[in-house]
Amino acid sequence: MVDAFRNVLLVLLSNGKVAVECRFDPDQVLPDEDLKGLIKVNDVTWSGCEGAGEEDLLSELSLDVSCFALKRKGDSSSLVFADLTADEYRQVRDYMWNQPALDIARDSHAKPSENFIFMIDLQLPRKADALRFLDKGAAKPERNARVVVFHGTLGQIKEYVVGPLPIPTYHTDVTRIKYKADVPLSSRTVTIGEYSLLFNFLGRELFGKLDKILKESFDIGTGKALLPYEAMPRGIRSSTGMRVFDIRFKGERIAYELSVQEAMSVYGSNTPGLILTKFLDASIGIGRFAHELARGVDCPYNAVYVDTVRYIDITEPKTFKNSICIFEHDTGRPLRRHFSDFFSNSYGGLANSVLVFRTITAIGNYDYIWDFIFYQSGSVEAKVHATGYISSSYKIHGSLKYGHQVAENTIGNIHTHFINFKVDLDVLGVKNMFQVKDMTFKEVELPWLPGQTAKVPHLVEKTLRTEKEAAQRNGEKIPRYLHIASNQTNRWGHQRSYRLQVISFTGEHLPEGVPEEKSMSWARYKVAITKHKDEEESSTSLHSQNGMLNPPVDFSTFIDDNENIMEQDLVAWVTTGFLHIPHAEDIPNTVTVGNGGGVILRPHNYFDQDPSVDSPDAAYIHPTSPEQCENNRMACLAQETCHQELPPFTYNAFDGVMVF
Repeated sequence: MVDAFRNVLLVLLSNGKVAVECRFDPDQVLPDEDLKGLIKVNDVTWSGCEGAGEEDLLSELSLDVSCFALKRKGDSSSLVFADLTADEYRQVRDYMWNQPALDIARDSHAKPSENFIFMIDLQLPRKADALRFLDKGAAKPERNARVVVFHGTLGQIKEYVVGPLPIPTYHTDVTRIKYKADVPLSSRTVTIGEYSLLFNFLGRELFGKLDKILKESFDIGTGKALLPYEAMPRGIRSSTGMRVFDIRFKGERIAYELSVQEAMSVYGSNTPGLILTKFLDASIGIGRFAHELARGVDCPYNAVYVDTVRYIDITEPKTFKNSICIFEHDTGRPLRRHFSDFFSNSYGGLANSVLVFRTITAIGNYDYIWDFIFYQSGSVEAKVHATGYISSSYKIHGSLKYGHQVAENTIGNIHTHFINFKVDLDVLGVKNMFQVKDMTFKEVELPWLPGQTAKVPHLVEKTLRTEKEAAQRNGEKIPRYLHIASNQTNRWGHQRSYRLQVISFTGEHLPEGVPEEKSMSWARYKVAITKHKDEEESSTSLHSQNGMLNPPVDFSTFIDDNENIMEQDLVAWVTTGFLHIPHAEDIPNTVTVGNGGGVILRPHNYFDQDPSVDSPDAAYIHPTSPEQCENNRMACLAQETCHQELPPFTYNAFDGVMVF
């Protein structure tokens, strides 16, 4: 039955359905009952079939129908991690609005002195509960929401867990449980309402009295105004951005969670506007600024596009159309290949077709392209690239110590980009250990030449037992192979593991003696390994940007308790990034080439051999039969080619911009 398919692409959509694209081998004819056993006709919406009906496709596969798309219901268990729907956002909002004791304002431009719902988001279930549901058929965990309220009347920020959905009946203040202290209102993200008040005040009380000097200096007079972008704050879940859960390969879970945690930048300058600038983007919401992706530019034109719904700094949930794209992509470089030129002649290879899950967040001046990439070899890659506009300053005496001149009287200021990922690998379960491997040169005697020696690479392996021992600091020499390993072995007797291969060009993030460093202490480590705790959900906080001196989350405390990590549920916190010294070619925009980083999760003795050997896309060519379709699909492309219907180009991203 499986042999009838040349390729099958499965994409889990946010609505719980699965988009399935099947390419049939035109030489293979399936009996009706076989196909009906695979696809329930009643659950399928057929499209792009050139007028052929359902029953025609089921009974006459020998027709020239080599490509079609269909949709059917997916595994609903994955919805335990699904984002809140627009209706759920409203249900939570209305419940909170209707609690007299909370006295929450319903105005989207609430004053700082009032109580205001800043953000509603999904409250993840406890991991143990989710795994019991996913793996053992236990009851589905209760679905709850997380609500962030700015209590202007109390001078505090509070976080509540509200549930159960869809009809909430309770709310629990979890602020002190989560942060071990109260969070002052001064740590809040500045809201659109506050900026509106500020702009109105400046326009009325300040700029209104400077009409003459503004006209003379900048040609700004009555009827002209500064663009909001010129003073817009920078920084961008709604909070931390893209994440995926329950990643499986061939049915086995390899990761429970892979998620973006924080994006941080520190600037150098001798001007007041940038000299103290340290951005923590999650404090405004990284995912908040994921707008519609432009077909054919941001993603391939024929990608699958998915809408997202958010509730942050507004009073009505907002749908952002086409803000995620999913596509299959041939990297143009073979995943593996070999041409045999000695003694026997043959060629074997496999195209590197990957599945890409992408969103792009435009955080003020910078755009971050976030990719989660899934390979046929069982590897998973989390990658980020930066583009957009550089932050700049006016050229004054001494400016060239902090960057290069990039335009008339304009300095592109030196800065860093540090990105933190949470990688919760579950390698054959939750009892894992952390291993490191590297090599050293050892002098060995040559058995056939007594007295003669040679320096030979020698494998060095070590299992690290505590969180402090496993903390791999940036700037220090660390082993080149880092593994989350199971206690099970493969056919060859080696522990089955996944390797963390970090692609990064970071240096020092900030000296540890600087008071603000506690708010970004995760950046001390290229990789840190901790024992999983539901309470240690994130390496950062929504409230860190404006509370740097006493941040609600100081990641270094995750390691200070120095827990045992032998045969435990482990989480890797991976930091990647690069130093950016702006130059002339950053005008008009920074290019993505070379400006990025990421982490690759690679199987290491996890399998008995490369699992991509099972791919039907592999090609094998023998000198006597280069044109045989059986072993070489490339020889038969004409039989597989189908015309694809492309949707018309639309672009609605401007519908979701902030309005002051």
